[in-house]
Amino acid sequence: MKCISCKTIELDQVITENGVLIDICPKCGGIWLDKGEIYLFSKEPKGLREEIEKALKNPKQSNRVNPTTNTNLVELTLYNGSLVIDFCPKTSGIWLDKGELERLSSVEESQLRLMLDKIEQKSFTKITLPSLGIVGGTTLFLLYGLLTLVLITLVNFKVFEAGYALLIGLIFAFLQFILSPYIMDIALKLFFKVSWVSYENLPPHLKEFIEKVCSRNNMKLPRIGIIPDGSPNAFTYGHHPNNARIVITSGIMGLLSPEELQGVVAHEIGHAKHWDMLLMTIAYVVPLILYYIYQTLIRTKSRGKDSQYRYIIAIGAYIIYIISEYIVLWLSRIREYYADRFSGLETKNPSSIASALVKIGYGLAGRKTSTSKEESLKEDEQEARKPQLEVIKALGIFDATSARAFAVSSFNPNMMGGEVNKEDLKGVMRWDLWNPWATYYELHSTHPLIAKRILALSRLSETLGKTPYITFDERRPESYWDEFFFDVCFALAPIFIIITSIILFIVSRNIFYFKVGFLFFSITYLMKILFTYKFNYFPEMNISSLLKIVKVSGIRPIPCKVKGKIIGKGISGLIWSEDFILQDNTGIIFLDYRQPLAIWDFLFGLLRAGKYIGSDVTITGWYRRSPVPYIEIKSIDTGEKVSNCYTFYVKLVFSIILTIISLLVMFVV
Repeated sequence: MKCISCKTIELDQVITENGVLIDICPKCGGIWLDKGEIYLFSKEPKGLREEIEKALKNPKQSNRVNPTTNTNLVELTLYNGSLVIDFCPKTSGIWLDKGELERLSSVEESQLRLMLDKIEQKSFTKITLPSLGIVGGTTLFLLYGLLTLVLITLVNFKVFEAGYALLIGLIFAFLQFILSPYIMDIALKLFFKVSWVSYENLPPHLKEFIEKVCSRNNMKLPRIGIIPDGSPNAFTYGHHPNNARIVITSGIMGLLSPEELQGVVAHEIGHAKHWDMLLMTIAYVVPLILYYIYQTLIRTKSRGKDSQYRYIIAIGAYIIYIISEYIVLWLSRIREYYADRFSGLETKNPSSIASALVKIGYGLAGRKTSTSKEESLKEDEQEARKPQLEVIKALGIFDATSARAFAVSSFNPNMMGGEVNKEDLKGVMRWDLWNPWATYYELHSTHPLIAKRILALSRLSETLGKTPYITFDERRPESYWDEFFFDVCFALAPIFIIITSIILFIVSRNIFYFKVGFLFFSITYLMKILFTYKFNYFPEMNISSLLKIVKVSGIRPIPCKVKGKIIGKGISGLIWSEDFILQDNTGIIFLDYRQPLAIWDFLFGLLRAGKYIGSDVTITGWYRRSPVPYIEIKSIDTGEKVSNCYTFYVKLVFSIILTIISLLVMFVV
């Protein structure tokens, strides 16, 4: 974006002390704040909003223009004439000239604190991948080495007979490999309404591309299944490369160019080519057997002279089971890098899959809004082509169980399959690469962080002599570990206190320790609820503004209100999915519908959720990231009806009652 004052100077992106990305002119010092961003810096956002709304009733025309939308700004007079700011009626963005920020911050009613921290540059390091065969073979050797160690221990202590131990492994491996694809076929047909289509019904460019890729790699054509849902997703399963199934959802064809679409399909074919299905099946057998051994040892009655070692062996088996789970997750993340690389090499353009990842994985796709006759004609043309495209409109490249695989940034809503603003993309990537929570979540994920996959594809482009999709050459302005530890303390403090008090009570037999522990537990739990559900004000924001925030997590939310259209269910096609995908003019985001009782969620998803698809709504809730962005719903307003989620209220009331009871126990009982 160019400076509104200087007109020709590109704005720099600057991170603030609370982790929000804003734009500043390096020449004049002016600051641009996107919709709702100003409220993220105010301790009294409601009062500031009321002041802006009052000023909007009597705006003054300005000769300044928003260069992005070509819209004239208006001048707003705030705080009895002590401050004049420029406001964009179309985007609700705010322009502050140099010095206006200081004046606004000095107004006591605004309670504004906006501290800037310039981002410096750093060098870009290349990373190469070792052979997938070596990685897979080494991982399986390690996994089965751990399993063998446990089985040998069991045999030596005569807990299991050798033949019985071996039989367990063989049965698990056989059933997992043989039955899983057929069970998946049945589940997809019954619960996801999948339909299997012929290649003649695919777009010609996609049909030709799949045939060429499979021919070059000596593979049979995979079966193509379509889930009729507007949220983007795709996955592969089967026994081996020649009976692979690729399942995709409808609703996102317009978000991808033909090259991006081919890049995503090549990614899925890459999984089949690398025998990922068999590789992961074999790998998952190890933790399954280890957990089965642990459960068996715990439940089996003591037998023989070596029975005293049974619980020790069970604990050891459980520890090795946990280790094996993390090894399997690591292997799963590695295979995603190789599928991305396969796609980049087959398309000879790694940027195509990188761009698709950005639009689908980061949801960089806003609602198309017609603003001209020419655009309306284009929409009519697309509607005319709709029957030919109905079988396949979208592709995603995420684990089918990763429902929240949708995040957002800024995307030009008037460009179908258009280019993404790379500077805004960097703002989205910062959370993945800087926030410690990202590393924590990645360790527990089957997929690498999107930012890391994009950087790996950019390095592949350099290797092929092509321009990298993006170069992330920025230095983290601060560690963000202080916020991370603060969040962890809030999350774990109640559990730590109650466990400590119980231990002290058992050791000392003094009820006083239990009373004190109960009191502090209830107080910290109430504080946790108030911290994780801030409810004093819900400013209206757009999705791209939310994603630029670095200091956000599953514990640390951003209260917000977002207007958009619900385009699909959270889990693509699942008939009882209660969650949604929301799309506004800047992108798409996952909506988490959560009630106090799980049966409530199930019934809503089965009976009512489908009625919201295609509706324009206003969502009030809490924006979180763990690791993908989502909004936990407080209320859904269709304009005719408001549906509320009561999880927050139940937690708040429960924590208050618990605190009252603990006070009575401490001082009355």
